[in-house]
Amino acid sequence: MAEVSKNQVEKALETVIYPGSGKNIVALGMVSEIFIADAKAYFSITVPADKASEMEPLRIAAERAAKSVEGIAGAVVALTADRKPGQQQPAPAPAAAPGRPTPQPGSSKVGVPGVRAIIAVASGKGGVGKSTTAVNLALGLQSLGLKVGMLDADIYGPSLPRLLKISGRPKQQEDRIILPMENYGLKVMSMGFLVDEEAAMIWRGPMVQSALMQMLREVAWGELDVLVLDMPPGTGDAQLTIAQQVPLAGAVIVSTPQDLALIDARKGITMFRKVEVPLLGVIENMSYFIAPDTGARYNIFGHGGAKAEAERIGVPFLGEVPLTISIREMSDAGTPVVAAEPDGPQAAIYRDIAQKVWARIGASEQKAAPRIVFE
Repeated sequence: MAEVSKNQVEKALETVIYPGSGKNIVALGMVSEIFIADAKAYFSITVPADKASEMEPLRIAAERAAKSVEGIAGAVVALTADRKPGQQQPAPAPAAAPGRPTPQPGSSKVGVPGVRAIIAVASGKGGVGKSTTAVNLALGLQSLGLKVGMLDADIYGPSLPRLLKISGRPKQQEDRIILPMENYGLKVMSMGFLVDEEAAMIWRGPMVQSALMQMLREVAWGELDVLVLDMPPGTGDAQLTIAQQVPLAGAVIVSTPQDLALIDARKGITMFRKVEVPLLGVIENMSYFIAPDTGARYNIFGHGGAKAEAERIGVPFLGEVPLTISIREMSDAGTPVVAAEPDGPQAAIYRDIAQKVWARIGASEQKAAPRIVFE
């Protein structure tokens, strides 16, 4: 089958008329650059901010038009609002999927049916071992007897397929809901399952936002005690989308001990505080190095910086994870240390952190919904 071109999708979108104008959305310049990967079309439609809440039928029509092109099996279409200077832009409402709830009036945050708690594992910068930490934290939570899922929210650099040794494409139910992939007892969804590993994701913010919401809300997660989100590094579109549209039970910040990493970690902490997401705590990763031949300990990146910073700003400190060859080798092999060596010292560290995180979530739920007892 010949490769589908952007022009073919654009031609199909010329059949979608903007309400009341008599002109199509392509002629009006409302369609962003179209990106095609693995038989899926990705694009956004810019609409007036004051009419954004009325434009869901237009989005659906554009999605249907794109899918009518031979060779296009699916479409990810986002609405983005064009606002005038000084005009406040309303929070975009996520697309409603079959069987999915709609936001409560006055709130753009909507949960996932069957999922008790959603937590974000984030870092201020890349290279601090956030994804490895997220995977082992998820397995640590599972070891407590919890049902756990993971969403790879790093659209540009998905890591979970490799870290969890999962390959292939997820299946889709008749109602278009995607079935998550599974390994080590974890239910997992990642953009890495939908595009080739070497594909470059050249997307604008609205397309990232739409893809994230679809992977979160159009996946058959089933009954989960906790869904762990492996966030991309930094404080960009993906982080704000999740923080503003998803009712997070809290966020875990991963940092290494040195000052440069801590500077960026503070930015992540500040962002979550501004959007009123509870901070479950800080993890100091690569806290120290244990030489495999002698057992000697070396503080390669310094030591205790994350703990001192957590105490300074009043955020719980969850623990120190050492830099070890075994964690690195097992992560590269797709056999996380908590699953591969559950009785080992590294697994014990992650389980201890998981217990603290789950205790914090429980305390938060109790605080939010106190029990009233009549005697």
